[in-house]
Amino acid sequence: MRRIVTAAILLATGTALGALAQATGKPEPQIGHMVYFQLNDPAAPRVREAVALCEKYLSEHPGVVYFSVGTRADEFKREVNDRDWDVALHFVFKTKADHDRYQDSERHKMFVTAIKPHAKKVRVFDAAIAPK
Repeated sequence: MRRIVTAAILLATGTALGALAQATGKPEPQIGHMVYFQLNDPAAPRVREAVALCEKYLSEHPGVVYFSVGTRADEFKREVNDRDWDVALHFVFKTKADHDRYQDSERHKMFVTAIKPHAKKVRVFDAAIAPK
């Protein structure tokens, strides 16, 4: 019971993932951070420019376990495939704190400024995932 109460208090303080990991004795989940960009101009040169911006500003941040950027694979056209995007950005961060530092980093802010004129729509998906 004490563990449950402690976990509830820590969750309420805003350190949910790390606190829950400490309270349960399980490792803190990693954070999967996926971003999908629909570009104003989806022509191949603009897509390559967006990919280059991702690589320039977003690769090699501290706390990153995995980074990749890519384009929609046009051969996948099943009914369940979401095709409303042009460039995909995938991160796995070691911890939520690493993710939060990335979000506040100067390079990330520079990227947001650089990509904004090119992005028609941006969708972000964050997931707590089991560490490997």
